[in-house]
Amino acid sequence: MKTIGADHIKDLCAGAAFLATGGGGDPYVSQLQAERLLTKFGPAQLLSPLDVPDDFFVVSVGMVGAPTVTLEQLPTEEETVGALNQYEALTGKKVDAVIPFEIGGGNSTIPLFVAAMKGIPCVDGDGMGRALPEAQMMTFPIYGVPPTPAVIMDAFGHYELLECDDALTFEKTIRAKAVAMGGMISSAEHGMTGQLVKRCAIPHTLSFATELGRLLRSHGGVIDVIQDRLTTLFEKSEYGVFKHLFTGKVIDSKRTIIGGYDVGTALLQSFNHSDTTMEILIKNEYLVAKIGDKVVASVPDLICIVEQESSRPLNAERMRYGQRVSVFGIGCPRHYRSPDALAVTAPRAFGFDLDYVPLEDIKA
Repeated sequence: MKTIGADHIKDLCAGAAFLATGGGGDPYVSQLQAERLLTKFGPAQLLSPLDVPDDFFVVSVGMVGAPTVTLEQLPTEEETVGALNQYEALTGKKVDAVIPFEIGGGNSTIPLFVAAMKGIPCVDGDGMGRALPEAQMMTFPIYGVPPTPAVIMDAFGHYELLECDDALTFEKTIRAKAVAMGGMISSAEHGMTGQLVKRCAIPHTLSFATELGRLLRSHGGVIDVIQDRLTTLFEKSEYGVFKHLFTGKVIDSKRTIIGGYDVGTALLQSFNHSDTTMEILIKNEYLVAKIGDKVVASVPDLICIVEQESSRPLNAERMRYGQRVSVFGIGCPRHYRSPDALAVTAPRAFGFDLDYVPLEDIKA
């Protein structure tokens, strides 16, 4: 069984920020938190989804809300571990392992330090392979895992047990609770057997994010230099496709918190052709990228933005006028290619009047 210790966290956070497609929350605070707790409690055991015993009971843990809130309301371990402890107390079920519900941003580190503090493994996988804004978009409910019972906890230790009939109702309920409880809450949810983990988890994303982050951090220079290495890395992974979409500077960025989400747009201008622009549509994450009127990438494929000179992934809440960036498109894992998955993750599920076209089928 592999482990992830404090010395791996910077790489993991860099890779997870890249895969977060602009969302998932700024990983810096979670990085410091995870480094401190994994130093104190020791490395987290990492368990491949294929090796999870069928009778294990696995619970997904993380934070829900608007990522911008975490820039002011700093999260603590008490609320995340507290949510899992209350889950066990209120449901009467012993949790054998935890799993991230997304690999994006800060939510990639939370299950690791929760696992270390509880002395249980963390599954090397997740329910998105990226970050997405709504609960019904996780592979867990798409492939048959009920989201509740779930326990949520706020920064002051207040908690609630949620019971919902389906994932869409759960999303509406937990989003409203997040708004009412300060904008960001911790959640323990989607309890499942090891057998279900094998079916619905996107495998080895924690390991992959760590490898990706190691490449980004060890380079630390102009992203163009390692583009070929990134292409090779992704082609060998669950994602497969890796394409450069655009390079330019940010000339406009607008965001506001609506209904517990960071919603907005960004406009990028090409370095080489001032009349060529890319528009990014945002709902916590980068969802659609358009050059002029042409859509060049959309959910559930990944749209990832990095600072051009440093190769650092750029979260949506950190985007500012004048930043020089490169934009990449990455194919979604196979779990999102099914009709059931596309029904809740394709552009029309977000209210955009356009059909999903796989990244590999979009012509330059």
